[in-house]
Parts: sequence; structure tokens; C-alpha cells
Amino acid sequence: MPKRRFSLLVAAVFAAALPLAPSHAADPRVERGKYLAQVIGCGDCHTAGTFLGQPDLAHYLGGSNVGFAIPDMGVFVGPNLTPDDATGLGKWSLAQIVTAITTGVRPDGRVLAPIMPWRGFANLTHEDAQAIALFLKSLPPISNAVPGPFGPNDTPSVLVMTIVPGDVYSHLPKGP
Repeated sequence: MPKRRFSLLVAAVFAAALPLAPSHAADPRVERGKYLAQVIGCGDCHTAGTFLGQPDLAHYLGGSNVGFAIPDMGVFVGPNLTPDDATGLGKWSLAQIVTAITTGVRPDGRVLAPIMPWRGFANLTHEDAQAIALFLKSLPPISNAVPGPFGPNDTPSVLVMTIVPGDVYSHLPKGP
């Protein structure tokens, strides 16, 4: 076999043995959003099992199974943050997610439960809030409708953690 043909054959075999490179690299904004979601603890309140010491990572950010009781306001369960259209953020735009994260206002005008630390997240740069929204939209959709919110006179159907805030929330309207 001529030397040139042998060299081409060896090169072809070597190239076929190499793992295929991904067709596109991961979006660095999504990676930044993933990092930020982990650092700020989104999974703490929005992943089932976390408060029981056994986070269900197969359903990461798919909604909690523990509610927070806030005196005179009710019980609030961390909702599904995955892009499921029926039970999560699937129908929310990136801008609507950024608005909720940074202002505490949902697309339907409702204010998020006071346990959601949006006041701190209001200090995120627009780029970081956008990165979190992009990350949430990149998750696999999980169909999980969390129960609640429960009003102050409702009986919650989940395990409840009680917040004892003193007068911190006295200026807020009562009920969900």
C-alpha cells in the first residue's frame, strides 16, 4: 500500500476513534444561571425533600413538598420552577421570570409570598437575573402542581415549617 494511502487510512481510523465534539458549547449564560441558582439556594425551597434532608434531585426545582407558615398570612409551598406549561414556568417569558425574581410580582399581578427573598434578588444585575431565567427555561419540564397557597384558616395538605417573624411582615396584607 502506498505510504500516502496508509497515512490517510491511519488518520481516518484515528479520527473515527475520537469522541464527537458537541455541535455547540453550552451557553455560558445558562451555566452562569445554574451557578447562581445553586449559590442563592433556589433548590432549598423549590425541590422536594430538601427540608427533610433528602432532596429529590431527579426533580430539581420541580416544586417543594413542605410549606412555610407565616402567621396571619397562611402557608406557602415553593412552586415548580421548571418550564412545564401546566404546572411550572413554561408559559412565562424570560422577562416575566426576571420581573418575578427582582420585583416579587408574577405575570398575573400577584405578589410572591414574603418568604421569597426577591428584595435581595432585586440587587442582581439584569444579566444575572436573565441568566437565572435562561437556566430555569433550560431545565427539563417536570409536571408537578404543588398544593396551596393556603389561607390562614385553611388546613394545609403538606408538612409545614412555621416562620415566627415578629413584626417584620405586619405591613403586608393578610392571606394568600
